[in-house]
This record gives sequence, structure tokens and C-alpha cells, in this order.
Amino acid sequence: MSAPHKKTAGRSLLVTSAALSSLALTAPVALAAPHPSPSASPSATPPARMSTVGGARLGQAGTQVNLASGVPVLPKDITARSWIVTDAESGDVLASHNAHWRLPPASTMKMLFADTVLPKFPKTGRHKVVPSDLAGMGAGSSLVGIKEGETYTVHDLWLGVFLRSGNDAVHVLSAMNKGVVKTVQEMNEHAEELQALDTHVVSPDGYDAPGQVSSAYDLTLFARSGLQKKDFREYCSTVTAKFPGESKKDKKGKPVRKPFEIQNTNRLLSGDYDIAQYQGIAGVKNGNTTNAGATFTGVAERNGRVLLVTVMNPSKEEHNEVYKETAKLFDWGFRAAGKVQPVGELVPPKGAAQPGTSGEAGGGSGGSGKSAGQGASAKPVASATADGGSRGMGTAFAIAGGLVVLLAGAAFLVNRRWPLPDLVRRRSPRP
Repeated sequence: MSAPHKKTAGRSLLVTSAALSSLALTAPVALAAPHPSPSASPSATPPARMSTVGGARLGQAGTQVNLASGVPVLPKDITARSWIVTDAESGDVLASHNAHWRLPPASTMKMLFADTVLPKFPKTGRHKVVPSDLAGMGAGSSLVGIKEGETYTVHDLWLGVFLRSGNDAVHVLSAMNKGVVKTVQEMNEHAEELQALDTHVVSPDGYDAPGQVSSAYDLTLFARSGLQKKDFREYCSTVTAKFPGESKKDKKGKPVRKPFEIQNTNRLLSGDYDIAQYQGIAGVKNGNTTNAGATFTGVAERNGRVLLVTVMNPSKEEHNEVYKETAKLFDWGFRAAGKVQPVGELVPPKGAAQPGTSGEAGGGSGGSGKSAGQGASAKPVASATADGGSRGMGTAFAIAGGLVVLLAGAAFLVNRRWPLPDLVRRRSPRP
């Protein structure tokens, strides 16, 4: 990937706390949309009344974009019920389609789960699984292969969440967090703090449940918040990893526990027979259930520009369609960025940064919330491999910098761009 243009690389992305406080005060208040319906399946058409968080146009049904001279036209074969293209750094919404339509999120809800729970446990922590840890999982849940009676590190469990979308890993981490009920309550509270007001959590793993909904807008807020945490960035960008297997005895009667390889099911990251790895992709999370269809939020960087794209439930039933439509919207976003006028914005959390706040959240390495990385270089750095034998993308967003800052659950300050790993930048462009 070509090095960022000097002008782009020189962007400091410094947003003062006063500006963010002003943004928090002037951002449109959420429209009092009805409480999520407990119906089992979503309606076929978006409601006439949707939230206006982030701007009035985002509450309107249909496609919202400011086409003008020099702005490329949107791809015409996007079939998703809802989608949004945003600049991850500035928060500008470049284009959207039914951005606030409350729909079942499937496993993209795990982004909120991770953003809520990940800071609570050090990655080196260990937990022995008991039967109650795995109780209550939905039939047909995606699993990483956790076994009762085995001990796993927190690092292992998060790899299971992000790479294999393992509901078993989610339930074990929820048990460590004093249960599913408490975890769901905390997720709903965190969603409210992020101003993700379309979201109602019922199950922490995103499994279909009556009343469980989110929106393309909210899922993008979750991704943007989660990506502030270095461990979140590591896990969501890891392509393959070794996961602990079941303990057995060898021929000599000695206990052995051989690991097995798991691969990230995000096909823009890992690739597949009908889709290549997307140039600059570095996460975030995919999902698929009967009720939700396919859902996906991705982050990618090209020439110093970082975009987030969320796509929910394409109607076109082709293999990997959600990734194909996401790639087309990424392509459009990278061509249109800097030319198209935004139609809205990603709002900051309710607790905006206070003057003088800076640094990066701990995000899973104990969750201390202390300032880190002040004055670090904003230049991209080489990727690092994940702990415990994981390999591939490693840490997608290097520790040297980190764009957005979230301290003590309240501070939010954009102070530098997100550097991506060397492996991503070296990839040849898509044809």
C-alpha cells in the first residue's frame, strides 16, 4: 500500500475538548423512537419514525448522500436493508441507507460485549470452566470448542470471541463477569453512554432474541469505541490463532493438551475462494443468524484515510454477499472521502473529554484507564503477532498512537490517527 500523502499524514486530528463538548451539546437529540418491538422478525420496510442521533437526515428512510460534481456515484447493486459509510477519524457520515433502522444485529453485538467487558480482566487471567458457565446458549450457536473442566486464559477466550464468534466464549466471560444478566445490564448501560439509543441487548452474544435490536449507526459507534482499546484492535485483526484443545493422555499416560488452529470468519480479513482480502482491512466483526441475516462492520485504511462501514442483512442471497457489498461501499468511500459533504456525524459518548485529557485506554490489559502513549508517533508501525501463538494480522492498530481516547469510561478525545500494521500497508491493491 502506498505511503500516506504528506498532507494526509500531517493531519493531527486534534479535536479540542471544548469542540467535543460543543459537539455533545449541539448534536441532535435522539428522536423518541418506540421501544424495540418484541416481535420475532423485523418488518420488511423501515419505520417512518427513526432516531435522529447524529443528524436529521440519518433519521430519514432511504439513501442519504450529497452527490455533487466530482463525487462518485454510489454502487447500484447494494441490497442491504441498512448500511453506513463513515470517516472513523472525523466521525463524518459520508453516506447511509436507513442508518437508524432497528434490526437484529447477530454477532456484531459482540463488539459491544467486548467494549463493555474486555477492560475488566487481564489477558493473562485464567478460568476453569464449570457446567453453569455454558448454560443458556441458543441452539445452533457458533462455538469455538470450549470444554467443561478445562482451564483457559482470558486471552484464549477473547480469541474465541473474535475469530470464531464463539458464543461459548462469550458465556464463559459473562460468567466471569458475575453472570449473563449483569453483563446484559452493563451492555445496555454502555450503549446508552455511547448514545447508541437504537440498541437493546437481550443476549450478550447477539443470538436471536425477541426485542434484541441495534442499527448500522449504533454498530459503528461500538466499533469506533472498541477500536480505542489496544487489545480489541489486536483480537479483531488476528487472522489465525492456536486455541487450547481438550486434555487427553498420551500412550505413556501423561496428560497432553494439543492446540488447534482457528481462523477469523471475517472474510475481508481472511479471504475466501470467491473474495480476496480487502486492501487495508483490519477488523472488525461479522455476524449471521436466521433472523438477522448477515451483518458486518469493518474498518480499513488507505493512504492515511480510515473508514468504517457497516452493512446489515443484504437481500441478495449470494455467498459472502455481505462482504462483497461492504467492499463496494469501502471502495466508494475511499474515492468519495474529501469530496463528498457529510450527511451526519458519529456522536461522542455522553461523557466528553475534559480539558487536558489525553492517552489511550488500557482496553483489556487490566483496564487501568491510565493515560498512555502521549506524544507517541502517529506514523504506522510494523504489525505484532498476538500472544499465545496467534499469527497473521497481529495488532492491526499499533500501540504507538491510537486515534481516539476513552479514559475512565468518560473521556473521549480524538488526538491522532490510527496507524495500521505494515502487513496491511504492503498488500497489493484489489483489482
